[in-house]
Amino acid sequence: MSSTTPAAAAAHFRASLAFHSDVSDVAAALASGDPAFVVVDSRSTESWDQGHIPGAVHLPTALVIEQAGRLLGRSVPVVTYCWGPGCNGATRAALAFAELGYQVREMLGGFEYWVREGFEFETWQGRERRPADPLTAPVGAADCGC
Repeated sequence: MSSTTPAAAAAHFRASLAFHSDVSDVAAALASGDPAFVVVDSRSTESWDQGHIPGAVHLPTALVIEQAGRLLGRSVPVVTYCWGPGCNGATRAALAFAELGYQVREMLGGFEYWVREGFEFETWQGRERRPADPLTAPVGAADCGC
């Protein structure tokens, strides 16, 4: 394994924090009623129909370049998400938004962790919420302490 300098590692992680938000931070900002960003679900229509974050805009990654300008003003920051940590669709959508001149962050964990942490989601049948998964969310605590 190659090593990096502490300064290089600090620069990397500082940059990562500037371009990523976690599920809990996004949920807290949305709950505040004034999140100062728009959440974009970059998955397919079939995936969107299975469930999505309430209030999110549906814009599949492949359509960002073509449709972002019609759907979203460039003055409002964007937070992208996809299925979960095993999918890079939100990363590719974030790149497309950045190349179009948007301020953008990627939501770590995606829809999978949104649901696993017990946050409400929407389907075509209405709103749902599942119990928090004790392996991914602090059950019985205000936050994870990190």
